[in-house]
Amino acid sequence: MEFKAEQIAEFLKGRVEGNKDVVVRELCKIEEGKQGALAFLANPKYTQYIYTTEASVVIVNEDFHLEQPTKATLIRVKDAYSSFATLLEIYNQYRFMRNGVSSLAFINEKAKIGHNVYIGEFSVVEKDAIIGDDCKIYPQVFIGENVKIGNNVTIFAGVKIYHDTVIGDNCILHSGCVLGADGFGFAPLEDGTFKKIPQVGNVVVESNVEIGANTCIDRSTMGSTIVSQGTKLDNLCQIAHNVKVGRNTAMSAMTGVAGSTTIGDNCFFGGQSGFANSLKIGNRVKVGAKTGVFKNIKDDSTIMGYPAFNFREFMKSTAIFQRLPELEKRIYELEKKLKEKE
Repeated sequence: MEFKAEQIAEFLKGRVEGNKDVVVRELCKIEEGKQGALAFLANPKYTQYIYTTEASVVIVNEDFHLEQPTKATLIRVKDAYSSFATLLEIYNQYRFMRNGVSSLAFINEKAKIGHNVYIGEFSVVEKDAIIGDDCKIYPQVFIGENVKIGNNVTIFAGVKIYHDTVIGDNCILHSGCVLGADGFGFAPLEDGTFKKIPQVGNVVVESNVEIGANTCIDRSTMGSTIVSQGTKLDNLCQIAHNVKVGRNTAMSAMTGVAGSTTIGDNCFFGGQSGFANSLKIGNRVKVGAKTGVFKNIKDDSTIMGYPAFNFREFMKSTAIFQRLPELEKRIYELEKKLKEKE
């Protein structure tokens, strides 16, 4: 796609300073600028690059003052950062704009497909599945029986969605994630073997959820495993059966939540944090990376460590832990002196 500086300025309600007819075809960092690219300057630390960049167009704040000439055409706007973010969003929409159903996709005759849907090569949509309007389903996606998908959902290549899963509007599912695999349910028997417990529930993903690559959300034993509206899951997360994740909660990579745990709204979990089964985690809880949680956590708590405890106490304990070799030496010397006195 190509746009003239004048067109971009009109869209951003900005003002062109330089060649209004210069054409840009891509976006770039100001320090890595090249001809035909558009960059932005918002952080004063990068001001030096405005005079050396090869970018054809640079978005700057209205009050930015040039101290020497620059080769780039400038577009002056109220807020360069937010304006560039707007362009990134539009660029991304153009980049992933696709439509039509590939002749190499398999769609069951009893499936229902909405308007303006893209379905890529070797994707499978099984019986009684419902796909809403404006969805994008990339190649090699599997959508099982009776799956319900809302409007404007993007499902990248290789995603597997088991039967009865429900997905709301405006969700993004990245490559390799699996929704609706069996929960880890096995009953130990007297002879040392295990009997599999059938997992007959489903997974419900509400609207505006993003799920990272290779994340797995297991179906419930009965009822639903729920990921609530606005939640963001990073890559390689594990959400076990019958878990409920509240609204607008964010989990970093490799977070694992064991079965039947309930997590509140607006929580933040660091990478590799783990939660035991059947816990209740309150609202607005912050969990540090590699934290192990084995008990219920109250609202507004900030925790870290293994096992988890108050973040400030954890930091104090860490400071003491670092001094253990020194303290051990001092204890040894004190014990030696006591023995000498005896």
